[in-house]
Amino acid sequence: MNTSNHTPENITTTYRDAPARTVTAGGVTYAYRELGPKGGIPVVFFVHLAATLDNWDPRIIDPIAKNHHVIAFDNRGVGASTGTVPDSIEAMADDAVTFINALGFDKVDIFSFSLGGMIAQDLVVKHPELVRKLILAGTGPAGGRNIDKVAGTTYYDTLRATLTRSDPKEFLFFNRNATGKRAAKAFVKRLEERTADRDASIKVKAFQTQLKAIKKWGRATPVDLSTITQPTLIANGDNDRMVPSVLSGDLHHRIKGSELIIYPDSGHGGIFQNHDKFVPAVLEFLAH
Repeated sequence: MNTSNHTPENITTTYRDAPARTVTAGGVTYAYRELGPKGGIPVVFFVHLAATLDNWDPRIIDPIAKNHHVIAFDNRGVGASTGTVPDSIEAMADDAVTFINALGFDKVDIFSFSLGGMIAQDLVVKHPELVRKLILAGTGPAGGRNIDKVAGTTYYDTLRATLTRSDPKEFLFFNRNATGKRAAKAFVKRLEERTADRDASIKVKAFQTQLKAIKKWGRATPVDLSTITQPTLIANGDNDRMVPSVLSGDLHHRIKGSELIIYPDSGHGGIFQNHDKFVPAVLEFLAH
């Protein structure tokens, strides 16, 4: 077990071994996993389109959980969480607040990726008091250019993946050059490290509803993000085909004082391809 001198033996520090838990609130039972030392402000992970608890990269979660209480959860109607997937980002944000409140937290740090980043933006605008620090990776703002095309890209790449018997994430998250293909294979392999008590896959209808919510978000009126005063770290690859990289720059421009990291020669999954560089940046960001 990966424990440091400061970590009591009974604390889980690897995502692979994090116990599956549930909490019920607002008529929904949310599935979640937690790891790392308790106490202090927890880091809550907001997951991407079509993802369940099994889609978090252990090379990102594990090092963060060495010194932080980390919590990942399934959105309503996804994986082992009950209920029906909402067809709007705003309703998903309301669910996230319900979940955080159910665990008894009044202040959290948010680590969000892709769809999770859209949910996080809505949450922080509506509930600024709940968030201390915000990480937005591979995401874009409401009304962001070409976000409404995510569905088309997703279906196209899923078909390409099916034809080659690959995981769709290999096409959606990574460049199709030698570096990207190598990174994609390594990432997909890491997601299989947990063998016991794995989550249920997302159902097709739930996935389609999430895509509908993203399309609405892409066509929505832009929100005033200048109200976000929390320290914000924005990251992406330089060639994101799902949520165009230019939108990370747009977020950086609109959220005053935010930090922006763009990784060269990488796509939507730039943070996973460059986890060895990204994790130290996250730890530094959360520490101050």
